[in-house]
Amino acid sequence: MKNLDQNGLNKASRTLLLVGVLFVSINLRPALSSIGPLIDMIRQDVGLSDTLLGLLTTLPLIAFGVVSTITPLFTKRFGIGNTILGALILLSLGIIIRSLGGIFELYLGTILLGIAIAFGNVLIPALIKRNFPHKAGFVTSLYSGIMSLGAAFAAGLSVPLAIELNLGWRGSLGIWAMLAVLALIIWIPNIKRINRTPPRRSFKEAMKKLSGSLLVWKMAIYMGLQSLTFYVILAWLPAILIDRGFDASYAGWMLSLSQGTGIIGAILIPLWAGTRKDQRLVIVSLVVIEVIALIGLIIPGIGLVELWVGLIGMVLGGTFSLALLLIVLRSKDAETAAELSGIVQSIGYFIAATGPFIVGVIYDLTQVWNYALILLIILAIIKLIMGIDAGKDRKI
Repeated sequence: MKNLDQNGLNKASRTLLLVGVLFVSINLRPALSSIGPLIDMIRQDVGLSDTLLGLLTTLPLIAFGVVSTITPLFTKRFGIGNTILGALILLSLGIIIRSLGGIFELYLGTILLGIAIAFGNVLIPALIKRNFPHKAGFVTSLYSGIMSLGAAFAAGLSVPLAIELNLGWRGSLGIWAMLAVLALIIWIPNIKRINRTPPRRSFKEAMKKLSGSLLVWKMAIYMGLQSLTFYVILAWLPAILIDRGFDASYAGWMLSLSQGTGIIGAILIPLWAGTRKDQRLVIVSLVVIEVIALIGLIIPGIGLVELWVGLIGMVLGGTFSLALLLIVLRSKDAETAAELSGIVQSIGYFIAATGPFIVGVIYDLTQVWNYALILLIILAIIKLIMGIDAGKDRKI
């Protein structure tokens, strides 16, 4: 009976639960990042317009915004473990349906997997709060790092799977169902390791209290602006570099570089922030580096494109994992963490969904990318203002 934690788990059980959490985590991005490199193949095969193809990226973000808010409803009824189990089943079905054939299946599968990933996004921070409260920085580092790694691998392997292994775009998208099923198998034994506790308040009461908190809104805006910048870079960085005279191959490698350094940021920043009671210094440091890198991109004569792109990727990866860590650190318990994670991510992803569209409109109107980059600098300053308060040592 030695070495039992506050949830009654010994060291071996905690380790197995952590493995389960990481297998869930690695499934939260491949279904999203695998589709971008295959867009041209999908366009040629099914004949969709660029606008309708853009929905394949936007629909999951909308699902994140809608589902994140109501996730605590499911956890209060079924518990965190069973809700994640249901999400993994839904994710597997969504990936399979998306790869089956026609346009209807393409969009239905995308909506289903977006809903499933939204549950995972919200519940992993709550699980970290519940089972690893004294190692929140370390576990968040592992979680966000392996999630970023999954995204990078899926993006890089999509085209080789489709062409070199002759799977086509459907097979390339569908193969990630195997990873989801593996996570499902590994997760099932962990459900019994997550004790159900009766909810202390209703969903309506929790949302009313949280939505009335200024700190909650600041955390949500902080996360939303981080995600907005991330998806703008993901969508438009290659186009910005091509407009500057670089070839498409170089632009693609720079996007890969930003995702690669994002993994470094996602791993290192929570380790640093998790050792501190107050995270304001971390927040300020990240914003300063982000602004410097954006200014470097605005002024082509400076050169050093690889440096600026690498720094932006590292900062965005670090800021995302820090936003998740703040949810854990500012919550008093796991129930609050699930509720806070839901409302923060819901508002955040609704904000993020507007980013690529707004930047596209700005460029269509001006034909100058620098205006979009200046907008990102302004948003970074707003993010700093919001983050300064969110970084103070206090509980919600």
